[in-house]
Amino acid sequence: MNADLKQSSAKSLLDIGAVGFSPEAPVTFKSGLISPVYVDNRSLIYHPQAWRAVIDGFASLIDRQALHYDLLAGVALGGLPHSSALAFALSRPSVFIRKEAKGHGTGKRIEGGTVAGKRVLLIEDLVTTGGSSLSAVAALREAGAIVRDVLAIISYGFPEAASAFTRAEVSLHTLTDFDSVLIAASERQQLDDAQIAIVRAWLAAPHCWQARG
Repeated sequence: MNADLKQSSAKSLLDIGAVGFSPEAPVTFKSGLISPVYVDNRSLIYHPQAWRAVIDGFASLIDRQALHYDLLAGVALGGLPHSSALAFALSRPSVFIRKEAKGHGTGKRIEGGTVAGKRVLLIEDLVTTGGSSLSAVAALREAGAIVRDVLAIISYGFPEAASAFTRAEVSLHTLTDFDSVLIAASERQQLDDAQIAIVRAWLAAPHCWQARG
């Protein structure tokens, strides 16, 4: 991953408050995990300059990694705006994957067009454990698609996610990482050394950190 791209992407997220820190008052994720940091990339669509930087970053990452694909796919809801914008910018077809099949009509999870025999590049906004992304990969493969790569804006970098992607034979590519975010936050004096240490301790062992808290 290019260092300049990691840093510029991290700064774009911090500029719009997409990454927030609350080491003294941790937040609780939907999964029940308690965290001193949170990511909300849904606000990107409200900030066109930062969003353009993310879309341009994805295009640059695809080029640098020489990723081959026929169409793009986004995971609803978080990845869908970014996959759609990227597909439009690159003049490529796109589809989206529901988190679960519709309870009516055709009951499809994949909407937009056929993926059978196509090389699909999956776009996500955030990777936590990897479950949502890999469920979408499984749905695409079940429909006959070839999926080897997932692009995300950022990942928490949990070892369990890395292991899950390895088992699924999928490579995860991210625009930035939390090392870059913490460096940028420190430079802006958004966090002091003690707060950064708290966040790093959580990133290294989130479940143990939760139990300790």
